[in-house]
Amino acid sequence: MAPATQIHTHMCYSQFNDIIAAVAAMDADVISIETSRSAMKLLGAFATFAYPNDIGPGVYDIHSPRVPSQHEMEDLLEKALEVLTPQQLWVNPDCGLKTRGWAEVEPALVAMVAAAKAVRQRLEAAKARPELV
Repeated sequence: MAPATQIHTHMCYSQFNDIIAAVAAMDADVISIETSRSAMKLLGAFATFAYPNDIGPGVYDIHSPRVPSQHEMEDLLEKALEVLTPQQLWVNPDCGLKTRGWAEVEPALVAMVAAAKAVRQRLEAAKARPELV
């Protein structure tokens, strides 16, 4: 296997409808975007355009000291899965964490990882039992 570099890009709050073709043309392997405040509404542009690469819609608003619950993040992931395939979906905070302290970051990231695990388990259970979908 040849070595490869995976390219990630991040875009802060944007209205992607006007620029989605240009974003896709950047050919980044993964784009992470801030979507927690909009409850994933910003993903609409990606659904109608059929974005070809992976997307990390933020499930944790790092601009607030509030620590979201695991359940809240699971809900956001489920909304993202209405637009994205599980193979496209990356789970991440909205942005970098430098504005937050460890007392906020650690429990939020623990909840985020637990939310990702719970949603993956539901997806696996649905594959095993399609009648549950």
